[in-house]
Amino acid sequence: MELPFIDEHAMPCAEPVDATWEALLGLLRRQSSGSAWFARRLGCDPAAGTAEFAGRVGEAVPGFRVAEAERGKRLALRGRHRFADYALIFLIDGESLRARSYGSFPGLRGRLYRALVIGSGGHRLITRRMLRQSVAAARRVTLGRLEVP
Repeated sequence: MELPFIDEHAMPCAEPVDATWEALLGLLRRQSSGSAWFARRLGCDPAAGTAEFAGRVGEAVPGFRVAEAERGKRLALRGRHRFADYALIFLIDGESLRARSYGSFPGLRGRLYRALVIGSGGHRLITRRMLRQSVAAARRVTLGRLEVP
């Protein structure tokens, strides 16, 4: 099922793609513990994450399952709950880390949920924060790999 486009956000990131990939996966693993409770309340599929999440197809973080993964380039997450069917796709190109969001919000409850999450600007804030945190973590990973003479 093709989902309607919602938005795209990007953050400049000149770090090596491997560092950016690992930082993104690390962020998703860390957020899993706090988001499981929320995912269960919304009736998310999936509601729980994969214990050793490594970004492989079929693995999950609460609210999302990996639909496609191309290491260092693309991580496509899909999920659904009682108000929406959605996808979040991360793209790494060596110059930026981008996040594209797609979703459908059927019925009155779906439209109200969309207004609450998307219309309020909350989705934009959360997505941008995820990008900032991933880029900062990639920078730390890169700096940690540098040898000091």
